[in-house]
Amino acid sequence: MKAVILKEIDALLVVEDVELTDLSYGQVLVKVLVSGICGAQLQEISGHKGNAGYVPHLLGHEGCGIVEEVGPGVTTVKKGDKVVMHWRKGEGIESDFPTYIYNGNKISGGKVTTLSEYSIVSENRITSVPADTPNELCALLGCGLSTALGTINNEAVVKANESVMIIGVGGLGVNLVKAAQLVRAHPIIAVDIHDSKKDICGSLGVDLYINMSKEDIQGEIFKVFKTKEVDVIIDTSGDKKSLEETIPLLSGVGRYILVGQPKPGESIEIKNAKHLFDGSGKLIKATQGGKFSPKEHILEYVNLYKSGILNINGLVTHNMKIGQINEAIDLIRDGKAGRIMINM
Repeated sequence: MKAVILKEIDALLVVEDVELTDLSYGQVLVKVLVSGICGAQLQEISGHKGNAGYVPHLLGHEGCGIVEEVGPGVTTVKKGDKVVMHWRKGEGIESDFPTYIYNGNKISGGKVTTLSEYSIVSENRITSVPADTPNELCALLGCGLSTALGTINNEAVVKANESVMIIGVGGLGVNLVKAAQLVRAHPIIAVDIHDSKKDICGSLGVDLYINMSKEDIQGEIFKVFKTKEVDVIIDTSGDKKSLEETIPLLSGVGRYILVGQPKPGESIEIKNAKHLFDGSGKLIKATQGGKFSPKEHILEYVNLYKSGILNINGLVTHNMKIGQINEAIDLIRDGKAGRIMINM
């Protein structure tokens, strides 16, 4: 089968033949239909996810597929099931790490990988959905959309008419816009460093877009909304400069949620920290997937989509093939994409 492989840190990805191994206890073979690309893949390429000592390895953690075969002990899915492939633990067995054969040697793929034609997955990293669930929705629920909905609802607990600022409007940021709109947040402010993101944000109905590389964030907010504060700030970038500049913008009921991870070893300075005690007290919190629970939330989100409440239009900006993986990665690095789907 063809698979995307990270052979070396800070190098181009390769698409080459990889052999499957026999399924062990708690493992499932999935034929991958479509995979999203997440900012985590950029961190993996740079070796910032604790993966530098494990190359070569397979990539991807949000996808949609069809169960091809189940291994010993598997009870939650069966052959022919359509599944969401997710990085968060769901129901079923936590298997050993899957292995593949590449150039005659064993390599690892993690508990779930999605950027390959087939994937050996731990049972607790897949969840069955109705067969008519759209492929792209399944992939989005593997990470980007589920993390966004969880962050807005479970971590920030955003209320109607609270202001929300989203820093970094890439594949996760566009999903956060949708999630904030779903709870009727207002205004929704998007911040990035690329002019190209303004059009994407405009198409999604963002109330204000700020290019922080050219504009003063607080000044632009005051110019439009006559306030210098924001109730909820969600950072997807992990960028030291943007964190330090925006934490002081929290309102007296402010919640700052870190989704993006800073570089290993990096420190963040909270400027004029006394402001944290203004109002009723402010919150700064790091989240792991927005407390998304596959068992609790995937079918709930599918039903919201089918009822017309959850709209995913505009989230996927590019559909590409597995052989275009490096082109797709460049689009993400250059700020020219929302969520990209790789069709197998």
